[in-house]
Amino acid sequence: MSTDLTLRPIEARDDAAVAAVIRAVMPEFGADGPGFAIHDPEVDAMSAAYTRPRHAYFVVEHEGRVVGGGGIAPLDGGAPDVCELRKMYFLPQARGHGVGERLLRHCLEFARGAGYRQCYLETLAGMAQAQKLYQRLGFETLCAPMGRTGHFGCDRWYALDLTKSA
Repeated sequence: MSTDLTLRPIEARDDAAVAAVIRAVMPEFGADGPGFAIHDPEVDAMSAAYTRPRHAYFVVEHEGRVVGGGGIAPLDGGAPDVCELRKMYFLPQARGHGVGERLLRHCLEFARGAGYRQCYLETLAGMAQAQKLYQRLGFETLCAPMGRTGHFGCDRWYALDLTKSA
């Protein structure tokens, strides 16, 4: 699957598909109650939410169908040089093919180019494969959340020093 994928910036025509991916994947991991990103107002209009400076959201397409996505934006309540990896989710058929690593590296490259020095993310204990990826790429475990994401349902937090080589 990884060879026939398209990775590109989100467009307005992708909003419904991205929202569907988020709403399909998050409950799979028990992340559908209060305090999770599934309830963020931006879920239905992701393309508009990521048009501001230093924001980017990328979709992954397979045979013309959106199968995942992920983005970078400033960490709400964080220092100006800290970004957050946001809403990186993949449908089951896109997992286990290196797609997550490819997208994550692309997001981190964007973050460096946008002048961020640190990348923060929140996840869940049950998302073990994602955590293995984060750790393999150099993210370090934090003891507590950073910023004001409003995602009090998350129970794992990571940060990466973007000034170190990828």
